[in-house]
Amino acid sequence: MSEQLPTLPVTFRPGRTRAVLLTAAAAIFVVITTVALMLEKLSPGERLSFVFTAALMSGVLAMLARVKVVADESGVTVVNIATRRRLDWAEILQVNLRPGDPWVFLNLSDGTSLPALGIQPGIAKQHAIADARALRALAEARSIREPGKHEG
Repeated sequence: MSEQLPTLPVTFRPGRTRAVLLTAAAAIFVVITTVALMLEKLSPGERLSFVFTAALMSGVLAMLARVKVVADESGVTVVNIATRRRLDWAEILQVNLRPGDPWVFLNLSDGTSLPALGIQPGIAKQHAIADARALRALAEARSIREPGKHEG
C-alpha cells in the first residue's frame, strides 16, 4: 500500500463549501446594500445601518469560509473559524474522519482532540475522505517517535 504522499506544503480546505459561503456573502452584501440605496424614505443613518448589517453578515460568512489545514515540512497549522493552532508532526497521534463526523478530528499527544474544520465532508464527501487519508498518511510518515518512548 504505497500511497503517494502530497507534495509539501499542501493546503486542505473545503473548496465547494468555501465557494458557496463566499458567493452568499457577496450576494447578501450586494442585495442589502442595493435595497438600502433604493429605499427613498431611509435617512443616511438608516442606510448606513443597512450597509453595516450587510457587511457584518458577509464577514461572518467569510470567517466560516476561512477554515483550512496547512501541512508543511515541520508540522500542521489548523485554522478554524476563530482560532489558529500550530502543531508539530509528533503531536498528531491520529487523524480521524469517521462516518457521520462533521469534520476531521486530530488526536493529539497531550490527550486532547482538535477539530480540523478544513477537511469536512459536507458538500464534497469523497474529496474530504481523500484529504483525510492524505493528511493521515503525512502524519504517519512524518511523526517519528523514539523507540521505547511512550506517549501518555
